[in-house]
Amino acid sequence: MHLHRLVLSSITAIVSTAVVKTVSIGTNNLGPESISVRFNSQKFKDTNLHYVKDSGICETTPGVTQYSGYVEVGKNMSMWFWFFEARHSPETAPFTLWLNGGPGCSSMIGLFQENGPCHVNADGKTTNLNSYSWNNVSNMIYIDQPIGTGFSYGTDTVNSTAAAAPFVWQAFQVLFESKALDDYASRELIFSTESYGGHYGPAFVTYFNEQNAKIAQGTLKAETIVVSALLINDGWIDPLIQNIALYNFTKNAPGYGQLLSDAVLTNISHALWDKGGCVDQQEACYAAGNSLSSDAICLKADTYCGNYVYTPAMGNYDPYDLGQNSSALFPPEYYVDYLHTPAVMKQIGAKSNYSECPDAPYYHVINTGDDARSFLPELSNLANSGLKILIWAGDTDIICNWVGVYASVLQMNWYGRDVFNNLPLTNITLNGVTIASVANLDNFSFARVYGAGHEVPAFQPAAALEIFSQIIRGEQLHSG
Repeated sequence: MHLHRLVLSSITAIVSTAVVKTVSIGTNNLGPESISVRFNSQKFKDTNLHYVKDSGICETTPGVTQYSGYVEVGKNMSMWFWFFEARHSPETAPFTLWLNGGPGCSSMIGLFQENGPCHVNADGKTTNLNSYSWNNVSNMIYIDQPIGTGFSYGTDTVNSTAAAAPFVWQAFQVLFESKALDDYASRELIFSTESYGGHYGPAFVTYFNEQNAKIAQGTLKAETIVVSALLINDGWIDPLIQNIALYNFTKNAPGYGQLLSDAVLTNISHALWDKGGCVDQQEACYAAGNSLSSDAICLKADTYCGNYVYTPAMGNYDPYDLGQNSSALFPPEYYVDYLHTPAVMKQIGAKSNYSECPDAPYYHVINTGDDARSFLPELSNLANSGLKILIWAGDTDIICNWVGVYASVLQMNWYGRDVFNNLPLTNITLNGVTIASVANLDNFSFARVYGAGHEVPAFQPAAALEIFSQIIRGEQLHSG
């Protein structure tokens, strides 16, 4: 199952060698600048940067800069990125990374279906501006990872969440060292992600923090990347808790009632709690930790739970929105045709055919049992550190339903656990309309967003922009 909707790989060490760059700039017939940056030092061995400035695609707001292209994060490893300057005060606006999940699903999903500057029209050839784009309030960068996802191409060595983190970190090192995004090198980073991002977010931010510690100790020469906030939308955080929640949610989805027949629910119950069932196998996966045998144990658990809990729990519903059946038409896929258009590809600098959620990077990660592993410990540690965190979910999503996400949050081991777990969920409004029920404690917030499926910004764009805006301003969630 793709969760978008649903030995660390070696990376060249950073050494203290001066960077010599070769920059070539050309202008094509369509107007935008095509820029290549070549790094001639051991510090960035096998890394280069190729991008188009101001392609005129998607973001057509006058005066708003954009870059799209590739960061070579290793030999034959071209990672696609698309950056949009903030529409207002870009020099002081935050800098936000958006990653979709999968694993192996493109972040162009987020860009075109959720919170990017434009949506594609039904003709698959034209776009219209998104007035609720997150670049209203933040500079935004979208990255396709691992390699092989979306427009990214080359050799994919990523076989786990942990193995994916260094390449995204390396991408930022190259972007910050170049002239493309050097203005943002010293700016705090908002890390925003979705779905399998419940794995990515805690793991990647932890890795970034570990790199920062090495830089502070003088054992690594690199750009410090300070993550100031982590947002996880409909995240797959703890599979044990959330597999159980698939049963609880389909038995009684708050506000929507029972979704499945008693007979199907009984079968799911047996699959969960019978001896040797999903719960037993998930617990065995957790107990195996990172041992040599853990991949096989966790993959077995993931396969069993997928076949006997997840699949029957979906019934004939769209897994990402209980208001639709399995032939769901929202959000539409018009953007895929648009990105397959040769003229568009040329103008944005894309060198490979677009693939939304390809199988290869997905199975590369799934086959190590990564999907069945919990990232609740990492999330707990980040909450305990005082990092600004928002965990939110749309209340019509089934696959990563809010009941399971909230249950995961309640199991976090952090200093605020006792107080937070006794807080009620309280409604907040936007322009007098109720949009979510929330709980806040210090820098930690949880939100159940009403009437939203898996891709919250697609279903409730105004609410999503308001919630995002409050978090990046460092506020607790409140009525707006």
